[in-house]
Amino acid sequence: MKKITIILVFIIIFFLITGCKIKKDENNNKEIDINKKESDKNMTNIKVIINDKTYILNLENNKTVYELIDILPQKFNMNELNGNEKYIYLDKSLTTNTYYPKHIEKGDVMLFGDNCLVIFYKSFDTSYSYTKIGHIDNIDDLGSSNIIAKFEK
Repeated sequence: MKKITIILVFIIIFFLITGCKIKKDENNNKEIDINKKESDKNMTNIKVIINDKTYILNLENNKTVYELIDILPQKFNMNELNGNEKYIYLDKSLTTNTYYPKHIEKGDVMLFGDNCLVIFYKSFDTSYSYTKIGHIDNIDDLGSSNIIAKFEK
């Protein structure tokens, strides 16, 4: 009995010292490491690979971004629209914090509605509302056809 008590005390001390926080994921009842979720919140950029070229997406600091990071890595078949953007409807709705930017900059990455991820590759004025995901510096003109974009942590 004394050995079991000592072992339990050591296990508790180990978890307290390492700061490992574990809880059950409500959706599929498996254990998840909360520290990993916290590290996702500290991410400032991710990679986006388009046409064998790697771009850096500088991320905003918001709940929408954290939810997007949770579903990465992903490869998206993105459709062309209006000669200035590529878009994909995600399988999952994300939290929104919409605003009216009035002007879209080349390289902006936005969420339209709650599940349409958009990469803009030309600048233009707009009257639509979006949730800001981030910005890709030095993005190329992505052309008039659909693309495959791989988003990685």
